[in-house]
Amino acid sequence: MSQHPAPTVAGASRPVRTIALLNQKGGVGKTTTTVNLAAALAQAGRPTLLVDLDPQAHATLHLGADAGDADADAPRATVYDVLLDPATPPESVLKEIRPNLWVLPAETDLAAAETELSGEPDRNLRLRKFLDALGDRFEFVLMDCPPSLGLLTLNALGAAREVFIPMQAHFLALQGVSKLLETVSLVSRSVNPRLRVTGIVLCMHDTSTTHSREVVNDLAQFFEQARASGQEVPHRTARILQPPIRRNIKLAECPSFGQTIFDYAPGCPGAADYRALAERVIADWDALLQRRAAGEPGGTLGGTPPHPQVVVREAPRAATADHAA
Repeated sequence: MSQHPAPTVAGASRPVRTIALLNQKGGVGKTTTTVNLAAALAQAGRPTLLVDLDPQAHATLHLGADAGDADADAPRATVYDVLLDPATPPESVLKEIRPNLWVLPAETDLAAAETELSGEPDRNLRLRKFLDALGDRFEFVLMDCPPSLGLLTLNALGAAREVFIPMQAHFLALQGVSKLLETVSLVSRSVNPRLRVTGIVLCMHDTSTTHSREVVNDLAQFFEQARASGQEVPHRTARILQPPIRRNIKLAECPSFGQTIFDYAPGCPGAADYRALAERVIADWDALLQRRAAGEPGGTLGGTPPHPQVVVREAPRAATADHAA
C-alpha cells in the first residue's frame, strides 16, 4: 500500500473537511455511520481519515484494524498516544485500510487519557494539533466520538469544524438532540468558535410508521425556527441530511466480520444509502470549493435549506510543503 494518499484537489493549500459524529446516546448508528460514510468517501476517490475516539474501539474493530493484532504492519501507537503527545509521528499511528481510507485506531487504554491529561491546559486541543500537523494529507477527517461528554469528545469538537448527529427518529432521541445542541453551543463558545452543526443523519429509519414521520417533521420545524430566529447558534443552518439510512440487518452484521458494508454486502439497501449520502456530502463540498476558487464571498454548504458557513480547515503551509516534498 502507498505511504501517503494522493491528493484529489490540486493546489498547495487544499482545504480539509473535518467532521465529528456525535450523539451522547449509544446504539443510534453513530459508529456505523462514521465507518460506512468514511468508506464511501474513500471509494469515491477522496483521501479520508477515520479517527476512533471511543475506548470501546468499535470503529477500529469494524474496519478490521484491531490495534493489538499481530500484523507486522499494525501501528505501534493509537489515538491514546496522540493525545498524550500530539507530536507522535503519523507513520507510527495511522493504518491504511484500503486505498484512500486510513484509520487512527483506538484502544481500551484510551479511557485513562482523561485522568492523565486533567492538569494539562491544552488538554482539549491535543487532537487538533496532531491533525493540523498532517496538513492536506486527507481531504476528509471523520471522528467517531464516545457516547459521553468528556475529554475525548471535547478533543473531537475542538478539532472539528462540523458536527453530524446520527440518530433514530424516536421521541426520546429527539429530546436528547435538544440537549446535545446545547452542549455543542457551549463548546463553540468556550473551545471552538467555528464549530457548526451541519445536520442530522437519520439511522435505522422506517418511513412507514406515523411516529417516525412525526419526529422528522418536528426536527424539520425545529431547524426552520432556528434559521428564522436569526440567533448566532451553531445549529442555525442545520438540516436533516439526505437520504435517511434505512433499517437493514446487513449493517448490523458486517462489523462482526471486520468489514464495511461495501465489503460485506455492496448491493444491499444500507450500502446504497451510505453511498448516496457520501455523494451528497461530496457534491456540496465540491460546490463550495468551486465558489471559493471563483472568489465568491462566504457561501454555504448546500442550497435550500442552507448548510453552515464555510467550515474548512486550511492546511498549515509548512506541513503542506513537507507533504509536497
